[in-house]
Amino acid sequence: MLTFHDSSRRVDRRGFLTLGSLGLGGLSLSSLLADERPSYLAGKSVVFLFQQGGPSQFETFDPKPDAPDGIRTLTGTIPTSLPGVRFGDSLPRLSEIAHKLAIVRSFQTNNAGHNIQPIVGPDTLQANMGSLVSRVLGPVREGTGMPTNAVLFPHAVCTDVTRGSARGDISATGAIGASFAPFIPGAGGNLQNDMRMTLPRDRFDDRQRLLSEFNRLGQHVEHRDQAMVIDRFQEQAQQLLVSNRVAQALDLSLEDPRVVARYDTRRFVPAHGWQRANRGRKGYYSGQAKSIGKLLLLSRRLCEAGCGFVTIHADYEGVWDFHGDGENLNVVDGMQAIGRSFDHAVAEFIADLEARGLSDKILLVCCGEMGRTPRINRNGGRDHWPKLAPLVLHGGGVRAGCVIGQSTRDGGEPATEPYNPQNLISTILRTVCDPAQVRLVPRLAQISRLLEHDPIPGLL
Repeated sequence: MLTFHDSSRRVDRRGFLTLGSLGLGGLSLSSLLADERPSYLAGKSVVFLFQQGGPSQFETFDPKPDAPDGIRTLTGTIPTSLPGVRFGDSLPRLSEIAHKLAIVRSFQTNNAGHNIQPIVGPDTLQANMGSLVSRVLGPVREGTGMPTNAVLFPHAVCTDVTRGSARGDISATGAIGASFAPFIPGAGGNLQNDMRMTLPRDRFDDRQRLLSEFNRLGQHVEHRDQAMVIDRFQEQAQQLLVSNRVAQALDLSLEDPRVVARYDTRRFVPAHGWQRANRGRKGYYSGQAKSIGKLLLLSRRLCEAGCGFVTIHADYEGVWDFHGDGENLNVVDGMQAIGRSFDHAVAEFIADLEARGLSDKILLVCCGEMGRTPRINRNGGRDHWPKLAPLVLHGGGVRAGCVIGQSTRDGGEPATEPYNPQNLISTILRTVCDPAQVRLVPRLAQISRLLEHDPIPGLL
């Protein structure tokens, strides 16, 4: 990933310190010199599509067309490929592949505020959920040089989108530690500069040969096995320095143009109507519609290259926030503005995973920080609601074609066993590791405690 330049300019001590820290969102080369990664790893990746603002369960995956007036689904509904299961009519492509999805209808976030739960919150030890995975897998994926944990915002793939001001620190690491912070491409920081060094390649190779000579002396040390482990992580550190894998994964120009075109969701940006009525937020809605397809494509490329956890964040507080209050869209217009691009992008991602044989290797999770109220407000909107929220998963070994749990007739609460973010986090962690083995590793005690919560039953 490092770019070498032939230059007569000397590299000062600060430059080498920068090289040593290498700013991958808290990642340092010294963090590679860690414990070996034993057999508890599953070799799978996670893409968490965070639906910031709180999507409505009524107009997406748990419609209530027969509920009383003032509660019933405001959009139409359509049958799916699962007998007796209907979706909101803004999701035509996903309805056709419902037999490939896992739909949870009794999930509740117990959260009604605009924040970034469950990505970061009390249930994740105040750390980015990807940092939990990074703590298990290590901050760099062995053998690939890829950062384990990454966060993607719309401006990572689109230059013409409004940058948002979503609440919460998506890069928080809480009790996990700064070494496991997410890599955030296009964040406007010094990452790209930190990964460049004006050192001729031959001088770098000279230093590697010198290091090899010192290591040869170490072959006779008393703790030879430990020295061999360190040698392997030194090799991994060198691989990270000279690899272009991260840059290549982030470069969509290297993707088949036909694939890029299939993912493109710009066609779903409405040209009139709601934009005039919601001038303050129109950049947010169009930003979501422009970027969501390519963000999922970029996620696939990162995971395919070795990344372990990718969070997609709309970067806008109210994308799915359908209050209908002039500041935000109402439910019907909101589903037209956001639902269509979401439907297309997720369906295309699933088709792409299948075509590449990656469905069992990448888990997709779609949910927001809350759901919406059963009662429709006077503006044709729905307000914040903590007691029920839509949750959909695909791939990564989860059971396809299932509907887990049921909601009450008014769509406001679980009618069956409720599941919460603790259950979801346990489900995700079990996708990437073996809980029984993790419990045997003292340094993973924090993760082991999270795995004490039951996963959502019927998924794994």
